[in-house]
Amino acid sequence: MLVPSPKWLDSGNNAWQLAAATFVGLQSIPGLAVLYAGYVKQKWAINSAFMCFYAFASVLVVWVLFDYNMAFGEQWFPFLGKPALATSASFTTGQAVIPAASSGMPELTFPMATLIFFQFVFAAITVIILGGSVLGRMNFTAWVIFCPVWMTLVYTVGAFSLWGGGWLSQLGVQDFSGGYVIHLAAGTSGFVAAAVVGPRLQIDREQFPPNSLLVTLIGAGILWLGWNGFNGGDPYFANHDAGAAVLNTNTATAVALLVWTLMDKMAYGKPSIIGAVNGMIAGLVAITPAAGFVNGWGAIIIGIVAGIIPWWSMNKFQKTSFMMRVDDTLGVFSTHGIAGLTGGLLVGILANPDMLEYIGTDKEAPGVNVTGLLYGDPGNQLLLQLAGAAFIIVYNAIATFVILKVISIFVPLRMSDAQLAVGDDAVHGETAYAITLGQAAE
Repeated sequence: MLVPSPKWLDSGNNAWQLAAATFVGLQSIPGLAVLYAGYVKQKWAINSAFMCFYAFASVLVVWVLFDYNMAFGEQWFPFLGKPALATSASFTTGQAVIPAASSGMPELTFPMATLIFFQFVFAAITVIILGGSVLGRMNFTAWVIFCPVWMTLVYTVGAFSLWGGGWLSQLGVQDFSGGYVIHLAAGTSGFVAAAVVGPRLQIDREQFPPNSLLVTLIGAGILWLGWNGFNGGDPYFANHDAGAAVLNTNTATAVALLVWTLMDKMAYGKPSIIGAVNGMIAGLVAITPAAGFVNGWGAIIIGIVAGIIPWWSMNKFQKTSFMMRVDDTLGVFSTHGIAGLTGGLLVGILANPDMLEYIGTDKEAPGVNVTGLLYGDPGNQLLLQLAGAAFIIVYNAIATFVILKVISIFVPLRMSDAQLAVGDDAVHGETAYAITLGQAAE
């Protein structure tokens, strides 16, 4: 039997949200899985990619069971929604709504199933980014436990507080697409996890050459273009702001890549492809909290700053004797934590109130205007951005530390030295490349 579509359903908006969600999903698998697998030492390629695939799958299961409603459902606490199943017919076919935030939003014109999946891919990539800090030594069994627990107890709090209608959003803290909810959270939690899990073998810390830069570049390219769904999907409508967010995202990223490469050339005498990838990531991250709030000049400024401050953090600050005590494998602290914080604070300076004239596709829809310091705000928005960042940093640090300490009671957080010496074959019984150098010579 044919049933007509409900009047509230806009096929264009629904198609864009599903496409945007797919782009973001591709950032995780195969994007980050491939990027990590190419970036690490050859003996860790399988383990690093598998950590991504496991995280993606485990997050989806807890997301539909109870985490979605904890992040976007009815308010339970000012920072958390009520746990509830997201598998009933109303969730899969009914109209999308975010109850605690609905008073300040126009009616969404796609189904709940679309919204649940769209927000899931954001949740999944957060813990995968976090995993970049502990590659090459975290016990896989501990990772199996950590992913769903961290998602339930940590990610949902930041998501509800800023996006689900919680207390930070009510105060006026702005995070367009995850600079705080995703990247600052991942950078903070990743750094704490790296400290608690412990370091790689000393020989791996000293010599950790990427096993395939070309594979790394494939992952980086998927990540870059997948970001169009990341920032272009968050207006929830296929409207003018989605287009502006996509253009700003690519502009800031290109500028950051070029600036980071220039910084490498000035500091080390040679441009580095690994450096360029880090600059690309820093640019993507820094523009994320501001993508729909700034104009083209704002995007360029964010790109410049993202090529300088995270570069300094990774190449200078994280190499001080104090910071070297923590083995942050891929420098997630700098490329995600510092870059996300930088972009979030720049919202309070560069946000142009003319960027968001209205939400949705109807010019009569309610307006959202965010004003930065350069456009007349006396500094209130900047202070709000600082307060939001402080909450994310403190909560993520404490909660991640507690979760890992509890897990360590039951299973070791770090692999044994014997496993660390061998790598993938000891942990999974598999190797990334079947042809060894000896076989190739024959």
